[in-house]
Amino acid sequence: MANKTSKSDYSADQITVLEGLEPVRKRPGMYIGGTGIEGLHHLVWEVIDNAIDEALAGYATEVVVTLLSDGGVRVSDNGRGIPTDTHPKTGKSTVETVLTILHAGGKFGGGGYKVSGGLHGVGISVVNALSSKLIVRVSRDGKTYEQSYAQGAPTSELKVVGSSNRTGTDITFYPDPSIFKEITEFSYDTILDRLRHAAYLTKGIRTTLINEADQSRYSFYFEGGIQSYVKHLNIGKDVVDEDIFYVDKSIEDAQVEIAMQYTETYTETIKTFANNVLNPDGGTHLTGFRAALTRVINDYARKQGLLKEKEENLSGEDTREGLTAIILVKLPDPQFEGQTKNKLGNPEVRGYVESVLSEYLNYYLEEHPAIARKIIGKALLSARARKAARAARDNIIRKGILDGASMPGKLADCSSKDPKNSELFLVEGDSAGGSAKSGRDSRNQAILPLRGKVLNVERARLDKMLANNEILSLIKALGVGIQESFDISALRYGRVIIMTDADVDGAHISTLLMTFFFRFMRPVIDGAHLFLAKPPLYELIRPGRKESVYAYSDEELNQILESETKARQNSGKQSLDLPTDERFKAAGFVELKRYKGLGEMDAEQLFDTTMDPEKRVLIKVRVEDAEKADAIFNKLMGTEVELRKSFIQSRAKFVKDLDV
Repeated sequence: MANKTSKSDYSADQITVLEGLEPVRKRPGMYIGGTGIEGLHHLVWEVIDNAIDEALAGYATEVVVTLLSDGGVRVSDNGRGIPTDTHPKTGKSTVETVLTILHAGGKFGGGGYKVSGGLHGVGISVVNALSSKLIVRVSRDGKTYEQSYAQGAPTSELKVVGSSNRTGTDITFYPDPSIFKEITEFSYDTILDRLRHAAYLTKGIRTTLINEADQSRYSFYFEGGIQSYVKHLNIGKDVVDEDIFYVDKSIEDAQVEIAMQYTETYTETIKTFANNVLNPDGGTHLTGFRAALTRVINDYARKQGLLKEKEENLSGEDTREGLTAIILVKLPDPQFEGQTKNKLGNPEVRGYVESVLSEYLNYYLEEHPAIARKIIGKALLSARARKAARAARDNIIRKGILDGASMPGKLADCSSKDPKNSELFLVEGDSAGGSAKSGRDSRNQAILPLRGKVLNVERARLDKMLANNEILSLIKALGVGIQESFDISALRYGRVIIMTDADVDGAHISTLLMTFFFRFMRPVIDGAHLFLAKPPLYELIRPGRKESVYAYSDEELNQILESETKARQNSGKQSLDLPTDERFKAAGFVELKRYKGLGEMDAEQLFDTTMDPEKRVLIKVRVEDAEKADAIFNKLMGTEVELRKSFIQSRAKFVKDLDV
């Protein structure tokens, strides 16, 4: 529908060819970061980025992603459509050129795009190379063209297949199972989140996800852009003020857009984007933002007498406490670290962002003195808490509490000093801790019993945390330090396993501990070191107290009963007379024991069911979506009671058996 070709002659002359495609199938990890679930979705991101680039250039208003029922993905936009004329250097159609030659695209000069996130031709040729089948359909100049490919090579010529009154590009691809051996199934929720973010970051664009299997359809359109994004991130949080600071300004040949709002939480949420591409590791735009924010707030606080002459400046950490911010820069030649674009490297961008934020934040504080005082008041509280935490930490260090010379008294350490082979079990209560200590393999399994419910760190700063004995014991046992002194390479155990009762209290303790790791020791999670132990819910006892059978869920219990019943019937065995429940009679069990706590098991049972590497069930704790995780921890562990109440009420109907 959007046909703005009059603004720019987007043709074959603007497609630059740099090198061939051969390396991609040999070393896919170099181009998409890996061949697991992240790499698989990176294929979709590359095609979406190209479609979004058409919107950034002002030629598209809609991007539609369709998950096909046969395992493929189609990404459609209503932009200009890839040029179809013959390319002067390759002698092939321009469509085939950008799909089969690496670094052939409209983003390397020539006026095709002013700014872009995807590098048109780089990403799409990689997607083509790593797909068992790809079909491209281009609508432009009143015609519809189509061409198919297999593993990067064309299997047909580009040909006209019909007429069209629209413009745009449709890319349909099927990931090659010989490359993606682990998984070729896409996540609906993951792609939905990506499209939501794209709509937040591009004013005036509608993004849509269609699931062909169930005909579901979800669309996003946000008039407020990144201001709407900040509101979304702060749902459920107490905000310092309802007002959102926002600036959108062109500087040199770039554009800087910033939205931010302070909350009453203790953690910062800052997301950085370059040409709509998320940069999780930040970069020069983040450096410029932090420098300007710290300087402007300190200057204003000094000018207004909120910081006394002898008081030291607020630190960057103080000025960012509770801050939610989106930083979006658009520039013609983004320099990313690697094809996955995790970090922006353009040195000039630091100055752009610093200049824009300094000028407009200074205006904002001058024009909103009440909000300015709230922001600085919060930063001053943070500074006082930081000083108290530093004093507490220095006192702890002075007493040798955090050094490696002595471990917590209740820690039963393992004899192995090799972190790769060592495990630390965080066990609820002294009773279960005693069983775990007796039953463990002391060569490589350490036990740290935790008394009661640990501190909820979602509502506490570091100074309060360091005064909590359970948290202090945990920090010391792990060996990694905390905050400024944190060092993941010093982690003493390759696996940290949370082992709690299979009841409501156990789930609460697990959540408290996961909150601590997510907020203060995120690298432990990101490094795949954190696990949840899954103790059995049931013990099925055979006649004569022979070897028991354990079930870890109600579903597994039913499966065991059905399987054992069929086996007995096939062998001609009769039902037992002892149990009162007919199902257990038929399955050959005399008793069913429901475990409510780890302390109900003796040492041997606990090891066999929950700690033995050959038999146990461990759940790896992962953060697939930090934004969602942040919202969940805020909802479950934050100060907003109504959010938790609503969460509980909405899920009460799913609870089958509640221990109270």
